[in-house]
Amino acid sequence: MVTAADPGETRTSVWLVARPAPSGRRRTEAPSGLDRDRITTATVRLLDADGLARFSMRRLAAGLGVTAMSLYWYVDTKHALLELALDRALGELALPAEQPGSGGAGWPGGLKELARGYRRVLADHPWVAPLSAAYPNIGPHARAFDAALQRLMDATGLAGAARTGAHVAVRQFLHGCGGAVRRTPEGDFCLALDVLIAGIEAKAATPEHGPGTARARPGRGLSAAGERPGTA
Repeated sequence: MVTAADPGETRTSVWLVARPAPSGRRRTEAPSGLDRDRITTATVRLLDADGLARFSMRRLAAGLGVTAMSLYWYVDTKHALLELALDRALGELALPAEQPGSGGAGWPGGLKELARGYRRVLADHPWVAPLSAAYPNIGPHARAFDAALQRLMDATGLAGAARTGAHVAVRQFLHGCGGAVRRTPEGDFCLALDVLIAGIEAKAATPEHGPGTARARPGRGLSAAGERPGTA
């Protein structure tokens, strides 16, 4: 079973390492018909079929009709391959529009779309939730997901601690549903999501966050004009 790195264990993310291209001689010796993309696709398929606990490089190689050592021409470690598979699965997410606050359902609709899509990925690929907890999850599709969520949070109009709190609440909600996604009916998930969004909307509508409200308040003992009461 894949877990987070043990104390003292050094594990470098596949997304932070530039893998040198093989020399001409090594390239001719590499197994024909293989490449990193095909291996990643086969990894996702095997994880879906057998689960994370039964996954091994040997089983993957057998499904591809090659030796286990052949895979290491394209990935350095099993962990690197699992990171690639994790980001490949996240690539199935349909991200909301670039401008969630303009027209349509606005940011609430965009957040519902993003959350339901994420839930579908977790339901289709049960191994995504544990891998997301074990790895940095900084691949290109993961970063695109984070950027979409940031845009939605920006569109709420919240700022400072309130925006941070809303962002944390949404992240916790999405990741918290990982282990129970197949046990929780979709209707219950959507109801909980509606409650979460209603809370963010209520917070955004409070006087200190409502439209047209000044973000900065006068200092203690100063009027709105910056003068102390009773002074000319």
